[in-house]
Amino acid sequence: MISLDPFVALAVFVFGAAIGSFLNVVILRLPQPGASIVFPGSHCPHCKHRLRWRDNIPLLSFIMLRGRCAYCRAPVSFQYPVVEALTALLALANAAVFGISVAALGYFVFCAALVTIIWIDIHHQIIPDVISLPGIGFGLLFSFVSPLVTWQDSLIGAVVGFGIFYAISLAYYLLRGHDGLGGGDVKLLAMLGAFLGYKSLLFIIFVSSFTGTIAGLWAMRTQKLGGRTRIPFGPFLCVGAMLYLFLHTRIDALWHWYINLLA
Repeated sequence: MISLDPFVALAVFVFGAAIGSFLNVVILRLPQPGASIVFPGSHCPHCKHRLRWRDNIPLLSFIMLRGRCAYCRAPVSFQYPVVEALTALLALANAAVFGISVAALGYFVFCAALVTIIWIDIHHQIIPDVISLPGIGFGLLFSFVSPLVTWQDSLIGAVVGFGIFYAISLAYYLLRGHDGLGGGDVKLLAMLGAFLGYKSLLFIIFVSSFTGTIAGLWAMRTQKLGGRTRIPFGPFLCVGAMLYLFLHTRIDALWHWYINLLA
């Protein structure tokens, strides 16, 4: 863990919050067919009034406007400040782990993509190919400068990540006659393997399966749909990946301790 100068830390936090503000636009517009994430400019989704710069300051505008549109006074979703705060904290976390470096920037881009995937999957139960497929390629290229993985680890991670979930999805389809995992989950795990290497996959699958099972049981109880209950699995994969990214040293040490204990 690297100690950051307070002014540097503040600058990183503000930068992350600003990116989070942009991610909110992507989350809202990317699932809409034909919508642009650039045009038109930021506007209220209720009254369509274009927002002024002071209405669009990350975190602060939500607080100053008390969570309402400055023009029509419609309530603003808490998703906006949550995404901005989360992205700002992820920027700080990457800087604290990797320093102010290319690695920190690359893994922050990775985290920003995961934040976007989490919210789109929650709202629409889809993982856009426009994020995951370029993400696989970017992860493979990034491995050449990453301090976490080699290009061999990255390539194996992408192939194994895709293969594991594809095999599970195919087996489920052959047994049950319908899809259990979406194709988006398969491509997402390939992207995670490309960025974090094949050694991360066991941890990511374990954590996502454990947390996803708990959430699924809760959803079955509240929705009362039994086996027809459906919850998005992408967010659990993303959370597992971010946990591995920031705790990989301790996770690897624990894994080696466990292997030595068995030996």
